[in-house]
Amino acid sequence: HGCYWGKCTFCDISLDYIRLYEPVSAKILVDRMEELISTTGETGFHFVDEAAPPALMREVALEILRRNLVVTWWTNIRFEKSFTQDLCLLLKISGCVAVSGGLEVASDRLLKLIDKGVSVDQVARVTRNFTEAGIMVHAYLMYGYPTQTVQETVDSLEMVRQLFEMGILQSGFWHQFAMTAHSPVGINPEEYGVIPVKQEILFVNNDIDFTDKTGIDHSKFSFGLKKSLFNYMHGINFEMPLQSWFDFKIPKTTIHPDYIHDALLEEENFSFKPNSKVIFLDKNVIAEDYIKTKKGNSWQLCQLTFHLKTNILKIELDQEKAHWLIKILNEHSVESAKKLSLLQLKTDFENSFEDFELFWFSKPLQQLKENGVILSL
Repeated sequence: HGCYWGKCTFCDISLDYIRLYEPVSAKILVDRMEELISTTGETGFHFVDEAAPPALMREVALEILRRNLVVTWWTNIRFEKSFTQDLCLLLKISGCVAVSGGLEVASDRLLKLIDKGVSVDQVARVTRNFTEAGIMVHAYLMYGYPTQTVQETVDSLEMVRQLFEMGILQSGFWHQFAMTAHSPVGINPEEYGVIPVKQEILFVNNDIDFTDKTGIDHSKFSFGLKKSLFNYMHGINFEMPLQSWFDFKIPKTTIHPDYIHDALLEEENFSFKPNSKVIFLDKNVIAEDYIKTKKGNSWQLCQLTFHLKTNILKIELDQEKAHWLIKILNEHSVESAKKLSLLQLKTDFENSFEDFELFWFSKPLQQLKENGVILSL
């Protein structure tokens, strides 16, 4: 119930259904899911939160996996940086098929004015993480926000074009900004450069007419924005100049053609976060010890075979390290109530071996992480 962010200036955040944030525990949520499955036979769920908190989504996903439920679900989110590759993969494995979130105006200046708490770069990386995990991403888009210039509308469209061209956004819809009575803009319009048209507020008459001090008629962009988006959602006409979508003159975009591409180059594959929790999703492993000999030298190795839902994964490790890993997998599987931090895992490893980082970032371990056997959240 409610929104854990509760700051966006276009939103009716003064009303109880948004202002009063009351989370429910993952166990109760999944209890309710099971009850609905038993009474209706339906296994598809839409969580209607204003924005589902990433930490609670993680716990719901783990609870679904602990109970071996086969469900599909989707929800509304904020494009938080905490939606890492590993978290998105966990959500997918638990049955998450789609998310929808507010990119709103794809302009960092306006995102700050909205108090959205995200940047375009961050949105790009998060949508990439969801897409690579196999989760469809829908974006709510906005035009005509107070003080938005024509140039910013054009640049916002270019950002959206690049997100679709990179394949990290699959769906979207443009909404023209509407000023509502209970939003920060509606309560303090002068702070946002708009002049409300005074009228008597009647029952359910929540929208307030206004004039924007910029004098721009934002509604004239409606057709071109929606037509271009229709094309981008079908994967076509990315190469067409933005001007071709409008029957009036627009300025050229100031956004570099590789802006989104470059934003995705920032990688965090080798970051070590000691407080992150390590989740082992698959303990069904077959271990085969063997001795490898080459040029008179021999090594005691172990082949570990994981039978995953979509493929069979085989890796080779030093025998002692392989046996240690199997012990850890069994003791800290997803069914276990105990949660292991990366620092605790490192300490346990270094009781018997050296250089945990070399082991953790080795190619075999990277394969386990990429296939969802080991997740760091």
